[in-house]
Amino acid sequence: MPVYLDHAATTPMRPEAIAAFTDALGLVGNPSSIHSQGQQAKRMLEEAREAVASTLGCDPIEVVFTSGGTEAINLAVKGMYWARGGAARPRILVPGGEHHATIDAVEWLERAEGAQPEWLPLDGEGRLLPTVVGDALASPAEVALLTFLAVNNEVGTIQPVAPLAGLARDAGVPVHVDAVAAYGHLPLSFNALGVDALSVSAHKIGGPVGIGALVLGRRSAVVPLIHGGGQQRQVRSGTQDVPAAVAFAAAALAAEAEREVESRRLAGLRDRLIRGVREAVPEAVLSGPSPDGGERVASNVHFVFPGAQGDSLLFLLDLAGLSVSTGAACTAGIPEPSHVLLAMGRTEQEARSALRFTLGRTSTEADVDALLAALPGAYAQAARAGLAERAPGSRSGGTA
Repeated sequence: MPVYLDHAATTPMRPEAIAAFTDALGLVGNPSSIHSQGQQAKRMLEEAREAVASTLGCDPIEVVFTSGGTEAINLAVKGMYWARGGAARPRILVPGGEHHATIDAVEWLERAEGAQPEWLPLDGEGRLLPTVVGDALASPAEVALLTFLAVNNEVGTIQPVAPLAGLARDAGVPVHVDAVAAYGHLPLSFNALGVDALSVSAHKIGGPVGIGALVLGRRSAVVPLIHGGGQQRQVRSGTQDVPAAVAFAAAALAAEAEREVESRRLAGLRDRLIRGVREAVPEAVLSGPSPDGGERVASNVHFVFPGAQGDSLLFLLDLAGLSVSTGAACTAGIPEPSHVLLAMGRTEQEARSALRFTLGRTSTEADVDALLAALPGAYAQAARAGLAERAPGSRSGGTA
């Protein structure tokens, strides 16, 4: 059986979510229709919304279902920018090393709308420091929004969301948090965090692909990306996907019910994997915070393997039946450096020599041991091959 260690990309759908999804597929009725079958669909949809809200510490009306995390992030970043007046407040505060749903949305606003991104530096372990945010907010009148990851999807760094959001709130600047990599692993309370918008995705917690949510505060404003029937507070028009919402809710409730116990189990596997990599490949360097400091998510292990191409390691491990990630995308087959590691101050060679191992509900000690058995040979072979030359002018990328 192949060993799957890429749960941050997507994780297997939970049995209860599959069952809920297939049962709901038999339902006939548009939840916007006023006849009894439509109202039955609406009841199921709103019960799903309530369930998801209960796992995010928000009111049900604040949950806006989307097609996934990418749409939720785009709706928040673009919609908040427009709602704040666009050219009147052109500055967008965003850390380096964000997910490309954020980076690309911000860069599009820069090209198309004249936005002025301010790329905030990360420290060497991927943290966004309050002092950095405070300095950026020293002149808040022209700031449209602050957006940042709750957990870095590549290196697993947990950000201090509430203190960072507090700085922005005191300056009168709205905050969006990309919580896609945090959901199911950390406690999330929208009300307690004090943010204006928060994005999550179902398929990261064992729900179906194709649905996510933007939690949008009652008093927070966005200009919608999609116009039509005015569903979901006129924030996201379109006929709502009831079966996907029901399956999302089932996954969310199951993930939240086991979160504390599962986080402890995954932390044990994570620590076993980190120790094992250090023993098997002494040259390897851990990226992100130490696992014993409480600032690293339990599911994430990320290493730089000096002198070896990350993609070469990935392919060699794949041949051995192990699914992992480089944590960086390729453009037209050309290996690219990790933009996250570059934002953390690592060299381009280091940023091209990374592997990300991410754990999930189906991960076992046997999976970890299988990786550790295959890794030394794969590293030796990849190191002999060396680093491929970088194509001039090509673009760095990130994983979803």
